[in-house]
Amino acid sequence: MSAEQEKKKFSPDINENDKVFKTIFRDCSDVVFRELMISGQTKLLMIYIDGMIDTESFESNVLKPLIYEGVPQGLGTIDSIANMCEQSLFSIMQISRLTDFDATVESILKGSVAILADGDATACLADIKQVETRSIEESSAEPTLRGPREGFTENLRMNTTLLRRIITTPKLKMKSITVGTLTKTEVVISYIEGVVEPKLLEEVQYRVSQIETNGILESGYIEEAIEDTHLTPFPQMLNSERPDVIASGLLEGKVAILTDGTPFALSVPMTFWTGLQAPDDYYERSMYVLMTRLLRFVFVIFGTTTSALYIALTNYHQEMIPTKLMISIASLRERAPFPTIIEVFMMEVVFEGLREAGLRLPKTIGPLVSIVGALVIGEAAVRAGIISAPIVIVVSFAGIASFIVPRYRFGFPLRMLRFPLIILSGMFGLFGLAAGMIAILAHLTRLSPFGIPYLTPVAPLVHGWIKDWLVRAPRKLTKSKAK
Repeated sequence: MSAEQEKKKFSPDINENDKVFKTIFRDCSDVVFRELMISGQTKLLMIYIDGMIDTESFESNVLKPLIYEGVPQGLGTIDSIANMCEQSLFSIMQISRLTDFDATVESILKGSVAILADGDATACLADIKQVETRSIEESSAEPTLRGPREGFTENLRMNTTLLRRIITTPKLKMKSITVGTLTKTEVVISYIEGVVEPKLLEEVQYRVSQIETNGILESGYIEEAIEDTHLTPFPQMLNSERPDVIASGLLEGKVAILTDGTPFALSVPMTFWTGLQAPDDYYERSMYVLMTRLLRFVFVIFGTTTSALYIALTNYHQEMIPTKLMISIASLRERAPFPTIIEVFMMEVVFEGLREAGLRLPKTIGPLVSIVGALVIGEAAVRAGIISAPIVIVVSFAGIASFIVPRYRFGFPLRMLRFPLIILSGMFGLFGLAAGMIAILAHLTRLSPFGIPYLTPVAPLVHGWIKDWLVRAPRKLTKSKAK
């Protein structure tokens, strides 16, 4: 064994161990070093982080037995704290023994109490951590009219428990991986054995295990590290803070990734149609779902192409617009000082700015600023003759149509793609718009996150899953994939 490895091991001299720990935790004011003498003979050293342990449990289950009872006798050979831990003589469920500094320091940082005794080269670790977390609340990012009201929290174990309550089978597996050299964040890969594809599971585990970074603060770090390509605006993994959404993905054979410290879990892989599906679709009757999904798909197309289509028709294809409507548009545009494409660009940028302002401002004034700002700016711009009235109507309709996307994050690429389509329409008319739509469609057909085509089940056509595309077939006509 090398000298460096020797230094990592505990010494029988408690004073030497004390010096090493104080060097490691130098300038850490929240780390508590507590010395204790048992029966005036045995010296103990307890190390823990103030605020991360259950103080009452620590005093009643650890301190009182040691101070008032000492090392128990009559139970065989018990001559050290290590023996007490080994024979479970502390009334704490999780007790472990360690012999090296690195593992002990990591346990202390996660909320354990390290107990060292003079003359013993081992440490007893008592897991009595207590970290304050918020209670289970309804998801604010994914509201529903019908369905569960529970949402994930920042506590990883609470999140895994919520999944266990929904899928009560031992086939639901939870594999833990530690990621981040400094944060040492616990990441859980969850799947249902016998339902998930082995190749998909193996690929997800490999990519997560290969992440090399100093810290993981949110599941977005993992998402960006394991995605197939960064050269696409479309998300390749679904993020959700609803346990029922993640559980639904697990039942379909997907893999869930839960990260400690964030309420957003990842579901791998994601398809284009998943981004357009809402949780309510599976809680309402199939006939209602048909109407809402059809409306949703139509508005998504309108929201992406309306501004570009207006530019193409008014600039290049006036003959396609009814005469009276074209005369009305032309009369309203007489005072406009800018070309149509410039007007549309200006209003699109202002609309996106108001949307972002509404998100970042305090909740009490955010919606007020965004609504009042849109009304005041639009009305003032039209009255001043800077922007024509049809432009305000077109951009407002496109912006409202983008809000119908149930996954807020999936609306980002659809909003981003409006700008290149506007440029193409301004340069080449309907031909440019058609070329842009074909390019987007070609990109979607080439995108295959984790080996699953992004347009599944439409391209390629999957007969079993096509029942849950535009139409959600009644339950009697669908079969579960669970084995």
